[in-house]
Amino acid sequence: MKNPLRTPEDYELFLYTLAENFPSVRRSAITFVRRGASLARVAGELFFDNVWKGEENLCWYDSQSHPDDPDLQDTDPHHKHVPPDIKHHRIPAPEMSFSRPNITVLIREIESLT
Repeated sequence: MKNPLRTPEDYELFLYTLAENFPSVRRSAITFVRRGASLARVAGELFFDNVWKGEENLCWYDSQSHPDDPDLQDTDPHHKHVPPDIKHHRIPAPEMSFSRPNITVLIREIESLT
């Protein structure tokens, strides 16, 4: 597949075919709202910020920079919140990026927890 972030159409194809590559994804949906010839907004239904198991929040990913935390500098601004003290316990998240889709990483993580 081409770079899924190259065009809105490539990203749309990437999202619509997630269910073919990940059995745990029953379906995926995305809506592109266009104004004239330009893309105005992208909305989708496959966005995972927090990973829950029952009532327990297992982790979440964050892109808020923490420049004073030397442990997070290798993947700045991306990091992952994990127990114990999930709000303040942060670890690097090398699998997260602004230059490639992150959803496959999240799907694999969710599948490994179920």
